[in-house]
Amino acid sequence: MIRLRRALLSPETTELLKGYTDDIRQQATEQERKARAKALWANRRQVRPALVTALAEMAPGRERCMYCGDGQGTDIDHFEPKSLAPLRTFDWLNHLLACSFCNSNQKRNLFPTAADGSPLLVDPTVEDPLDHLRLVLPLGTYRGLTDRGRACIEVFGLNARAVLVKGRTDAYATARHSIELWRIAMDKGQRDKAAEIVRVAWTRPLIDVLVAMFHQSGHPAADALFVGEEEVLDLLRDSELRSAFLYFRGLSY
Repeated sequence: MIRLRRALLSPETTELLKGYTDDIRQQATEQERKARAKALWANRRQVRPALVTALAEMAPGRERCMYCGDGQGTDIDHFEPKSLAPLRTFDWLNHLLACSFCNSNQKRNLFPTAADGSPLLVDPTVEDPLDHLRLVLPLGTYRGLTDRGRACIEVFGLNARAVLVKGRTDAYATARHSIELWRIAMDKGQRDKAAEIVRVAWTRPLIDVLVAMFHQSGHPAADALFVGEEEVLDLLRDSELRSAFLYFRGLSY
């Protein structure tokens, strides 16, 4: 998971969403609100194209799942499930793009909360998941830094799905190659080639690996985190390289 910026919807779409929410709010009981929310969402043809377009614009890689970062984002997921919060069914701030596996097999209607009722899952459009999760780069596995990070690992199966773990270790190798090739291209004055390397690096699946690399290179314990990878760490600390790669995603690690 990586930090994402929430896109703005058109006034027309915003008004349509408000109308649906008002319709749900007018129902007399919570059970009726849930039934009405379910029915309206099943017939969301008027707003789905605009929602999908905006979510795809926000998504990591090329329209990848906002949870695992690997699968194609095909589903509009409700961060707080509509079965628990029907009034948030058409709340744009409650919509995320997910792959069908994360949405239907992993998260489903799960929404763990802390003792005070606050959500344990991390919404990547509200806060930085890296405050709660650390990727162990050589292993391709996540370590929970907080209860919320651990909840994300469990609910989304971030370490339990072998395809994700193997994918991250491969993505780490690919990302290392990308920054090496970028440095070579720049040293040769091939700026267009260098720019293409940056673009391609950020459109691959599992770009949480690349984000984690830059994030961890600035950590006080970076030398320990990149033990045996000193050349990679030196490249990640290169101010020119950091500017080129991080500017592309609007990051400031």
